Amino acid sequence: MTREDGRRADQVRPVGFSLNPQRNPEGSLIYRSGDTSVLIAASVSEKVPDWMRTPKHGWVTAEYEMHPRANPRRRKRDRSRGTIDGRSQEIQRLVGRSLRAAVDLSKLGERTIQVDCDVLDADGGTRTASITGAFVAVAMALDGLRKRGLVDAGVLREPVAAISVGWLEGRPLLDLCYTEDRDAEVDLNVVATARGGIVEVQGTAEGAPLPREHFDRLVDVALAAMPELVAAQRHALEEADVDLDRLLPA
Repeated sequence: MTREDGRRADQVRPVGFSLNPQRNPEGSLIYRSGDTSVLIAASVSEKVPDWMRTPKHGWVTAEYEMHPRANPRRRKRDRSRGTIDGRSQEIQRLVGRSLRAAVDLSKLGERTIQVDCDVLDADGGTRTASITGAFVAVAMALDGLRKRGLVDAGVLREPVAAISVGWLEGRPLLDLCYTEDRDAEVDLNVVATARGGIVEVQGTAEGAPLPREHFDRLVDVALAAMPELVAAQRHALEEADVDLDRLLPA
């Protein structure tokens, strides 16, 4: 089987970060993964949700939406339908959970980081692209707080990234584009760290149940890609003049 873009079965799509496309957020970027691109902004507010009952703890949350022309045909904005569709709700909750796994909320202080993920172009992997790019935006925002003396080392546990993987024509394929995702017998979204710590795995069989050994192979292929993604995150932060190690535990 030859992939549309000529990649190997276990090869990550080309990734890129365009830093600071917006002036106002504490961290902003456009993250590109193949033909998927997401505008991401991390905003800091000096308060936490009213329902929080843990003194001195902060909160990290996310919102996700597709631009009307992220796909070949225009789709209506969520607000024009009067509600957020179930898919967007599920994805933004995943992004929020993934980022909270990376941030030590007990060291954030009583403040909130709100992350907005707006998909500009969609060719598969929009949720995983949102997570991988959002980590960089959050780190940029946290570094600004560190430089003001508001957070210390250890406010980040470790970098997290995410990637899709699917079972198609009898083998695992990494980082699915839209047509591969559409045709896959099984697809997973894996959120993890460079050291192989798993944050979350989402997936389903589209038809016949997936044998356990195939599931394990899929997860192994996804985890093998994490060091490359985290290295790209580190490189982007260096370009943004952010020393990631000063946010991690000493």
